Amino acid sequence: MEESWGSGYKEYVAGLIAGVATVIVGHPFDTVKVKLQKHNTEVHGIRYKNGLHCTARILRTEGVRGLYRGATPSFLGMAFESSLLFGIYSQTKQLLQGGVQSGGPQPNVIIPSAAFGGSIISFVLCPSELVKCRMQVQGTDSLVPKSVRYTSPLDCALRTVKQEGVMAIFRGGSTTFLREAIGNAVFFSVYEHVRYYMHLKLKAASSDHSNLIDMGIGIVSGGLGGVAFWSAVLPLDVAKTIIQTAPDKNASTNPFQILNSASWSERMLYGFGSYYNEGISC
Repeated sequence: MEESWGSGYKEYVAGLIAGVATVIVGHPFDTVKVKLQKHNTEVHGIRYKNGLHCTARILRTEGVRGLYRGATPSFLGMAFESSLLFGIYSQTKQLLQGGVQSGGPQPNVIIPSAAFGGSIISFVLCPSELVKCRMQVQGTDSLVPKSVRYTSPLDCALRTVKQEGVMAIFRGGSTTFLREAIGNAVFFSVYEHVRYYMHLKLKAASSDHSNLIDMGIGIVSGGLGGVAFWSAVLPLDVAKTIIQTAPDKNASTNPFQILNSASWSERMLYGFGSYYNEGISC
């Protein structure tokens, strides 16, 4: 029992470090993603040709700092969220396995453990992502008048609560819940299977199994899991951004209604394709 809790503790610490590293490396990409989702789904305003076009405009008008707009709530949210996710996933998996270690990945254990962990962290992520997204859509090419822009993440959170009510900070909560439950079930399924089979192949090929190889396996497994995560839930993430950054507090919060909206469905697909478009014309 003591060993189980020790292992769980390590998972929490590993998740915390992973969360901080994710923000440091990934926040600029996230800023571009949010701007594409927001600007390329609006009727008015600039339309970015692709992710590189968006990045170039941010760097030209705001510098590197513009790519880290809204990073403070991300550091707090992602560090806590990632720690919580890995800890809950690990301990739920141990509970469902009944303390018996399986020879290989068990989908009937991995999927519910990951979905449960994802659903719990959605309550942490929703407020931090709402503040993050509202900060990110300000700045370059924003349609938000400068007189009403937020001066800091704290200002954003306080004004949101004051103007829209306490529950407004959880706007987009159901969409975040779905994204995290589904996405993490996909992520950990891919991660566990890829890691397991890579270990098998490398162990059969060589008896010299170093920590460097383990690290490489972890990077590849995590990378493929991340690709699978976003491939599965990107439409929900687009809907979440639209919901959380909508200026009208009475706007729909139903992700499926937004995804079925004929007025911007083509633009959503355009924004999706721009992630993979290598051409750029600034």
